[in-house]
Amino acid sequence: MKNQVAASAVAIASLAREGFRPSGDLVFVAAADEEVGQAFGLQWLCEKHPDAVRVDYAINEGGGERIVVGGTPLYLCAAAEKMSAPFRLRVHGRSGHASMPGIADNALVKAARLIERLAAYEPEPAVGPEVAGFLDAALGERPQPEEVVARLRAVDDVAADTIEPLLAFTLSPTMISASEQRNVVPGTCDVVVDRRLLPGQTPEDVEPVLRALLGEGDYELETIEGRGGTRSPLDTPLWAAIEGWLEDAEPGARLAPLCCAGFTDSHWLREAFDTVAYGFFPQRVMDPEVSGRLIHSADERTHVDDLALGVDFLRGAARSLLG
Repeated sequence: MKNQVAASAVAIASLAREGFRPSGDLVFVAAADEEVGQAFGLQWLCEKHPDAVRVDYAINEGGGERIVVGGTPLYLCAAAEKMSAPFRLRVHGRSGHASMPGIADNALVKAARLIERLAAYEPEPAVGPEVAGFLDAALGERPQPEEVVARLRAVDDVAADTIEPLLAFTLSPTMISASEQRNVVPGTCDVVVDRRLLPGQTPEDVEPVLRALLGEGDYELETIEGRGGTRSPLDTPLWAAIEGWLEDAEPGARLAPLCCAGFTDSHWLREAFDTVAYGFFPQRVMDPEVSGRLIHSADERTHVDDLALGVDFLRGAARSLLG
C-alpha cells in the first residue's frame, strides 16, 4: 500500500540521517504490479537482479490491522497467503437465432446452472497453522474446524469475517462472456471463477472436487494461472522483533498470525530466496472495517497517526534485527 511505501522511505531516510549503521543489508524496495502479474515489479527484480533483493527477512503489506476480540487487542500479521488460481469454465451448447430459441442449445442458460452450483458450494473447513495461531491469541483454544466461525462470531464479527475464507479454498464467479449479438443464442459461454487455494494446495488437488460439484456436462475447465500460496514460519527473529515492538507500543496487545486471503508479492521472495516475509503495517486509529472498504476506492485514505506509528515500527524492526 502507498502508506507503507511512504513510511518505509521515511524510516530508511531517518535512520540514515541519524547515522544508523546496520549489521547487514537494509534494503528498501518500492515495486508495483503485484496484482496485475505481468512480470514487472518484484518478480522482475527476483529474476533479473536477484542480488539486489535477496534478503533473509522482509516486511510487506497485507496485515497490521488492530481488532479487539473478547476485550483483547490483536494486531494481525500475515505470515502466509492463499494462491490466486482463477480458472475458466467453458460451457458448450449450440448457437441459433434468438427468435427461435427451441432450435438452439443456449450455452448461457446451461452455464447459469453451473454458476449456481459454484456459488452454493460449502467446502469442508480445515485449520491451518496461521488460523491455529490466531485462535490461540483470540480465544485461548482451538475449536473444531466446523465450529470456528460460530465461536468467533459470538465474540467479534470482524474476527469471524476475517477467518472464514481461510478455512478452505474459495470460489467466486466474477466474469462471464457469451454471445456478442442480442439476436444470437450463444453456442459457447465462458465463466471466469476467482479461485483462492490454501497454502500448499494446487489446482490439481481441488479439480476432482470441482468436477464432482459441477457434475456431468458439456464443459471444460482451464486453470488460467496459479500464483502465491506460500507461507513463512512463525518462530523467527522477525516475529520476535514485531512482538517486542508491540509490547512497547501497546502493552497487553497480542500479535496474531494470519493467512492473507488476498494477494501480495511476498511469494516471489519466499519462492526465490526462502525469505521469511510477513505482511505487517500497524493501524491503530483507523477502523479496519472502514479501511477495508476503502481499498482501491475513490476515497482511499489513511490516518496520519497510523503513518507515524508505521514509521516507528519499521525503525524499531530495523534496529532489532540489524542493530
